[in-house]
Formats: sequence, C-alpha cells, structure tokens
Amino acid sequence: MAFGWAARDTSGLLSPFSFSRRVTGEKDVTFKVLYCGICHCDLHMIKNDWGYSIYTIVPGHEIVRAVIEVGSKVEKFKVRVRVHVGSIVESCHSCDNCASEIHIYCPKFIPTQGTQDYDGATTHGSYSAIMVANEHFVIPIPDDLLVDASAPLLYAGIIVYSPLRYYGLDKLGMHVGVVGPSGLGHVAVKFANAMGVKVTVISNSLNKKKEAIDHLGVDSFFVSSNQDEIKAAMSKMDGIIDIVSIPYPILPLIGLSRTNEKLLLVGCLEKPLELPVFTLLLGRDIIVVNCIYIMGGGTNRTQDMFHIKGQHNSNTLMNLLSKAHVRYCFVIDIGNHINLHHLINLLLIIRI
Repeated sequence: MAFGWAARDTSGLLSPFSFSRRVTGEKDVTFKVLYCGICHCDLHMIKNDWGYSIYTIVPGHEIVRAVIEVGSKVEKFKVRVRVHVGSIVESCHSCDNCASEIHIYCPKFIPTQGTQDYDGATTHGSYSAIMVANEHFVIPIPDDLLVDASAPLLYAGIIVYSPLRYYGLDKLGMHVGVVGPSGLGHVAVKFANAMGVKVTVISNSLNKKKEAIDHLGVDSFFVSSNQDEIKAAMSKMDGIIDIVSIPYPILPLIGLSRTNEKLLLVGCLEKPLELPVFTLLLGRDIIVVNCIYIMGGGTNRTQDMFHIKGQHNSNTLMNLLSKAHVRYCFVIDIGNHINLHHLINLLLIIRI
C-alpha cells in the first residue's frame, strides 16, 4: 500500500490518498521518493487541461529516489542507490522510436502520471511515498550532484538542455537568445553559460534586467517591446530558445537570428500561435516546436545532462537550484514530511 496526495476532480485540490502500487516485476525498480520538483505541468494534469487525465491522479514527475527493491532481472541498480525518474515510466521497447531513445513517439509509451498503464491501472506520480518503474527509465544520480537540487533537472533541465544539444546551439562562442527568464529560462541560461555560449535574455519586463545580469550572468538583456533594441540585435544570434507559455506576437523574434537559424519553442502553449509565414520565407528561418523534449529527451540525453556539471563547470547552476529560489523552481522534501498536502496545494497556487 502506498500513500500520496491526489486530485480527485478538475478543481485540482490535493488531499491524502492511499492506493496500491504494482508488485516489483523482474525488470522493475521500486524506490522510496526523497524529493520531487513541482512543475507547471502538474497543474495541467490535475486540472485536466490537456484532456487526458484520469482521476484520481497523484501528480509529480521530477523525482529523486532511493532504491529499496529490484527485480530478479534488473542489471543496472542495487538497493540504496540514488536515482532519478522523469516523465515516462514505460514503452514498448521494440519500435524504432524506442530504439532511438525517443520514447515520447512510441505509440505505447506510458507517462508517469494520470494515464492508463499496460495492466489497466492508473499511473500515479511522485507526490507519494514509493514508486515502481521499469529500470530502463531509471537514471542514476552522479555522486557530485545534490539530490534535492537535481530534482528540477528532470523537467526544467532536460527541456532546455536537450534542444540546445540536438540543434547544435551548444558550441563555444555561439550566441543564443533566451525568451522568458522563468523557471525554465534560468536553467537554459545556466546551461548555455556552462557550454561557453553567449546569452541574451529577451523579456517583456525591464524589471527583470538587473536580476538577469547580476544573478543569472547573462551577457545582455533587452525588452521585446523596445523596437530600437530589437533593431540593434537583428541577425546577431545563432538561435533562440523560447520558454514563454502564453500566446504573444513572435514576429519581433524573427530576424534576430542569422539566416537559416532556429527558433525553438518549448513553452506549453495552450492556444494557437500565429506564424508570420511570409517573414519566415524571406529569412529562411526555421521554427521548431519541441514537444519531444517537453516529455523528456531520452535516457541517454538525460544522463549526458547530469554529467555536464563535471564537464563544463556548471556549479553555478546547481548552486542556484539548491538555494530553492521560489521564483524559479520548487522542490518538495517528500521523505521528511508527513502532512504535505497543504504545502503542495499552496505551492501549486503560487506557481499559477
């Protein structure tokens, strides 16, 4: 029997919930949840904003855990090892997409929370004491990472790290624009800095300039509505990663990148986006909607992300996360609290 905090309807209100996890299978890993990041997708899931949530639902997919049991055929993990699990807990393991570690495109992939598992049971996330997952989707935590600070990397981290890598915006000396210095945005800035990339933050608020420069270490900052600043920045960037999750005119962003470069959209837009097609044709720009990375960049890419800390001196990223700046990312200490549902409800309200 497991204990967690669940939403029972579209109000999204969380309350205590006792339920059963599946028995540890031969390729499964069972673990105690230590820490869990709070993500805006948790809000969408518990309120059924995307239309596929199954109630009752235990949310949570940025998970740090300690292994307490392994199946008879598990090869990679032992009891007491610290591990991560992200947005996916199962797939078919046989299609071309699974072979390429792109599990989000597997027609039979199973999300961590709020959908139906292969056995017909509802999948429940990490606002709970214990979980079970196939070992393929379990990732070891490097010894030099703080376990509490690393929880948001399973979502905020991989969403921005993976497209920077995949689309080649990780080369020393490149210039990347980050639209929206939010929870995802600040992680994108820190990863880009760690890769040796010059970063310009683009925001709709001048009030964020001092913090972006003094605390995030960006190279430059301008306001998206300032036409003079936009004009001065034209054709100077190698690409842009856009974190914004609300509809807004993207036309001012077109032209900031050099010819044939990319605008990566990773925000979860809930309404249609108007595309200035003629302007795109003239500039030979490419817009990429990064749904694959919203659900996870693959186990190999995620493991690579964890190791960037040692490879690129990104201690500043982990220090920022570990200080739990609430304007960026929340991490819940699941393992050391009993009555967390009031705290979780409060934090979800704040995240709105």
